Amino acid sequence: MALTAFLFPGQGSQAPGMGKALAEAYAAARAVFEEADQVLGFPISRLCFEGPAEVLALTENTQPAILTVSVAVLAVLREKGLRPDFVAGHSLGEYSALVAAGSLAFADALRLVRNRGRYMQEAVPVGVGAMAALLKLPAGRLDQVLSEAAQGEVLSAANLNSPEQVVIAGHARAVHRAIELAKAAGARKAVLLPVSAPFHCSLMRPAQERLWPELEATEFRDLEIPLVNNWQARLVREGAEARRGLYEQIPNPVLWEESVRLLAAQGVTRFIEVGPGSVLTGLLRSIDPALKGAKFRGPEDWPEVQAALQGAAPRDTGMPAR
Repeated sequence: MALTAFLFPGQGSQAPGMGKALAEAYAAARAVFEEADQVLGFPISRLCFEGPAEVLALTENTQPAILTVSVAVLAVLREKGLRPDFVAGHSLGEYSALVAAGSLAFADALRLVRNRGRYMQEAVPVGVGAMAALLKLPAGRLDQVLSEAAQGEVLSAANLNSPEQVVIAGHARAVHRAIELAKAAGARKAVLLPVSAPFHCSLMRPAQERLWPELEATEFRDLEIPLVNNWQARLVREGAEARRGLYEQIPNPVLWEESVRLLAAQGVTRFIEVGPGSVLTGLLRSIDPALKGAKFRGPEDWPEVQAALQGAAPRDTGMPAR
């Protein structure tokens, strides 16, 4: 029997206009946007549909916006009768995945990620931290690059996305040094990412500690669908373990390649990216050329999802993920 995993994107997948066609076509999606507007106390739906891009890009807005679009897409897939056997989410996407798994209420997830984004932004003054994507760095060179570039500053791997793509984070000067060292070491590309904070490194510990009381006060039910978490790339079925994973993921790297390989080892052959963008679909082939995936963002993507569910190979695209 073919098994299916729903994958939920994280920050970097946002774009003005996201979710608009979905809400226009499906009442189930409109209901999600209406709930989000009510819970947050401002029209996050308008920000998703219209932008402006610079306001949408603010971390405290980006995080609830991507969560809302992802849950709206999930609502449509549920209405169409699709239910995954496993779920996983990239960084912020783990919140969407836990909503899909029945562990976290959507309203609670919205409140958590709104504050998560604010705490992350406030943890490090703008300009002090940075992130960069290293593409096709020769095997075995990452640790050396990080060690030589750090020079006493914070610098570490933030997203281990695929064999060809690693995202690093830390103090800005250390990240810039690492970019040059990675190029010298043979990386095909090493580029600074347009982010406002250095996510998934030890500089995020103040945000981690500020979020913990809110995580602790939020109900996390045991999962109806197993989740592969970011922090350990392991299967999670208990609510308490899911809560702990959201706490631990903040200053620790996203083990995305390992997570996808675990899903494949569990027998997953069909991957559906649920939410804006197509980053995670694009990473699948980099992780394993045999893996097939499809994205669902709006009505125009439904034929691609149907083809994937029937075993046909969909298109494959992607850019660096955060």
